[in-house]
Amino acid sequence: MLLANRKVAEFIGKQKKTFIYRIHDEPNEDKLINLQTVISKFGYAINMKSKQDISKSLNKLLNDVNGKKEQNLVDTLTIRSMSKAKYSTENIGHYGLAFDFYSHFTSPIRRYPDVMAHRLLQFYLDGGKSVDADTYEEKCAHSSDMEGFAAQAERDSVKYMQVKYMQDHKDQEFLGVISGVTEWGIYVEIIENKCEGMVRIREIKEDYYTFDDKQYALVGQATQSILQLGDEVFVKVKNADLVKKQLDFNFIRRNDS
Repeated sequence: MLLANRKVAEFIGKQKKTFIYRIHDEPNEDKLINLQTVISKFGYAINMKSKQDISKSLNKLLNDVNGKKEQNLVDTLTIRSMSKAKYSTENIGHYGLAFDFYSHFTSPIRRYPDVMAHRLLQFYLDGGKSVDADTYEEKCAHSSDMEGFAAQAERDSVKYMQVKYMQDHKDQEFLGVISGVTEWGIYVEIIENKCEGMVRIREIKEDYYTFDDKQYALVGQATQSILQLGDEVFVKVKNADLVKKQLDFNFIRRNDS
């Protein structure tokens, strides 16, 4: 599938004709710098001299942390440093796949961009001249927007069912992983069922915590203890709001085992 997608995009792209590309930009530099700051504490580093060096060092990083305590933290931050793929007539290549040309052409679910690619390929094979780029760029922007809406709808439906499930488990203690850290608290994803909820910072009673955006962590003022991405903690359901599709957790304790 990947080879077909690449070859079709390459075939038309090298003719300098308007086409529907699936593009993926390089990682965000600021986020890579933040990632570098965090992973340096574990003895890792990213070589940022060139596009190729970044790619190789990120692959090495993910291999090196596999199975280690810091894996959740590093995996999460690495994913967040990546740009979002989208559709465009302006080809910049696909960073994640390391392809200079790429398009969605063979998907079995037949997204509209796939259909546009099919029609353009046939049109060019029949001898047609390059179509208007601006017209198709509008179609690309619309397709990218609709992809985002569809992904959000999927997340909302999953979240709804998660909240509904957790309404019946309010007395149960769960082991979770800190999946997000903000100035108002931590997000915890339960390992057993992937349900995610928030623990408000004011409700973590063991210390007075403040947000450190450089470490993606909450730092205790008195003890200097750290709650950061990837740490395991025990929580209980405090509130399950089905209308807002929102879970709130009570912080029980860290997992020090």
